[in-house]
Amino acid sequence: MKRSHPAPLARRLCALAAAAVLAAALALPALAAPAASSAARSDIDPEDTPAAQTAKTSVTAPLALPVALANEDESVYLYNMDNRTVLLDYNSTESRYVASTTKMMTALLLLESGADLYAEFTIADGLAQEFKTIQDYNGADMGLKTGETVRLIDMLYGLLVRSANDAASVIAWQLSGGSIQSFVAQMNQRAAELGCTGTTFSCPHGLYDAGNLSTAQDLARIAEACYAQPLYMEVAETLSYTLPATNKHKNERTIENVNLMMLPDQPYYRAYIRGMKTGFTTLAGRCFVTTATQNGATYLLVVLGSTKDSIYAECAGILDWAFDSFSDRVLLDTAAQVAQLPLKGCDEAETAAVYAARSVAAYGPNTDEVTLELDLPETVRAPVKAGDVIGTAGVYLGGQYIDTVDLVAGQDYASAFLSGLWNTVLLAPVLAVVLLALGLFTLRLGGRAPARPQR
Repeated sequence: MKRSHPAPLARRLCALAAAAVLAAALALPALAAPAASSAARSDIDPEDTPAAQTAKTSVTAPLALPVALANEDESVYLYNMDNRTVLLDYNSTESRYVASTTKMMTALLLLESGADLYAEFTIADGLAQEFKTIQDYNGADMGLKTGETVRLIDMLYGLLVRSANDAASVIAWQLSGGSIQSFVAQMNQRAAELGCTGTTFSCPHGLYDAGNLSTAQDLARIAEACYAQPLYMEVAETLSYTLPATNKHKNERTIENVNLMMLPDQPYYRAYIRGMKTGFTTLAGRCFVTTATQNGATYLLVVLGSTKDSIYAECAGILDWAFDSFSDRVLLDTAAQVAQLPLKGCDEAETAAVYAARSVAAYGPNTDEVTLELDLPETVRAPVKAGDVIGTAGVYLGGQYIDTVDLVAGQDYASAFLSGLWNTVLLAPVLAVVLLALGLFTLRLGGRAPARPQR
């Protein structure tokens, strides 16, 4: 009588156990990731998040003047240089006499010329009549004389610190090869290149009103070009400068800045003033072009046609108002939870937190409120991974639309099904060991010889 061999059964059991172990090993990496995750959004490295947008603003039109003007026909133009937001625009395109603010263009052409500012040269005799005319107009000067040996750097300081008209004429003569009118033509050409549409210069200093016209907006364009020249700003912000002795002046001389808003002992001194140019003639009135920087914000202000008693009070009031009332601020950041949604199909949490995918910032009045218009589903179903887009948020400042940003999950949420499967996989090695032991036991039992029957 033949005996049945148990080896095929044992081999099948061993193969089954090996397959179970192999399946568990293959499933382990795939299922371990969701279960191990639970990094909160606040733990995300800020450097991994996109930078906030700062070019948006809730200011949609120029605002009402915050101060009373001495003259109704004054021109006022104020804007934030960081984001180009115009806050005040009052008669800003009206062509008018602009006095010594003209000197900004003279200084700009000098700095853009590439001329050696420290080389000595002699003031030409051809400027004798120009110097006399300046004196006849009672214009500010620095006492230059024909035949005097000077440097362009000293002329630049005289031009912007003392507002010296003779310095402007010397610069124009030197850069043009002896023709002030040729230099004036260069001034007008450069103004056109900068986008000025209401500007016609007739002299390098603005002392002669006839034909010397510009607008507040045009002067702002010229001032921006000057602002981009570091040496211009360095000179314009200098409170006093010592002129060296020359062959016509045996002793050194000190010139003082005529911008009273930069002088600490003056009533309208403001530490935020960065300087640009003052101006005055009887027809032009008091004129002031200035930049101002405080708390990371920079403004450019142009006021034309004011009075001696009002110009600095107006400018101080306008700039104080701008710095006190407006700012760039973050409206929505990536660390703040925007909403929590009911979470289905997940054993580890009942709700899913959502966050902004990137920060949103804007410029506007400090009193404007931030509001969000959310577009989100009623519930979320697991599995969810950190960064998955759940919905969107429309961001508003003071009722003005600013931006739309994606709302994303702040962490992973595993599904209940995968969690159960994971538990099964964890038991697979135990099951495999049991099956292997059973197979070995069967093999051992089947290998014994059966007892012989007795006869």
